[in-house]
Amino acid sequence: MVAMAAERKAQMPDGSSTTELFRKGTHAIGKKLVEEAAESWMAARYEARDDVALELSQVLYYVACMMADRDITLDEVYARL
Repeated sequence: MVAMAAERKAQMPDGSSTTELFRKGTHAIGKKLVEEAAESWMAARYEARDDVALELSQVLYYVACMMADRDITLDEVYARL
């Protein structure tokens, strides 16, 4: 997922919502990350397992986008776990 986000940042394909997000910058990526985290929390409280998995996948995607935006590697993140 991290490689996919980095690739999309490098390619910036036209018509991609991820391209638009990267163009808007760190603040916009952060807003999406917070939004998806909140939706994950609510899904975990009130929705089915598949819904929780979907929401968590979106959190991970926006974490990957933030990492690509800030040029942070997975090794850097793992080193701090």
